[in-house]
Amino acid sequence: MHCPFCSAVDTKVIDSRLVSEGDQVRRRRECITCAERFTTYETAELVMPRIIKQNGIREPFNEDKLLAGLTKALEKRPVSIESVEEAVSRIKAFLRGSGEREIESRAVGEQVMKELRNLDEVAYVRFASVYRSFKDLNEFRQEIDRLSNDSNKDSVE
Repeated sequence: MHCPFCSAVDTKVIDSRLVSEGDQVRRRRECITCAERFTTYETAELVMPRIIKQNGIREPFNEDKLLAGLTKALEKRPVSIESVEEAVSRIKAFLRGSGEREIESRAVGEQVMKELRNLDEVAYVRFASVYRSFKDLNEFRQEIDRLSNDSNKDSVE
């Protein structure tokens, strides 16, 4: 690790601690040349699968795009940013856990809908209306009825 102060090559680790629920290691370092101290964070680099869009184009997974879609659906809804970040983490874990090098965008969309359904029913319907391209009011009504029926089943169990 190069020293950010003098660019020396040699630094020594003074202290290491787990942070961020054990997903990161925080290291306090000291430059051997100038004796300045600084902190680094180490995380495992996990390769996300490429996304195969409906038109056949393949593109790298984009977490910002995922977060933007969730945020748009949840706009003006009472859902904390922490809950959204947890949903993004679960979606990413699902993608990594698939073990695939490429995954259909439809699978990602279905996972997003599953998370939105648990976060906020209004956001779920918003996203579903765009994602599933409802053609008319009847399709919209059917999705709301399905959501209502599933909610009733959950409250009975």
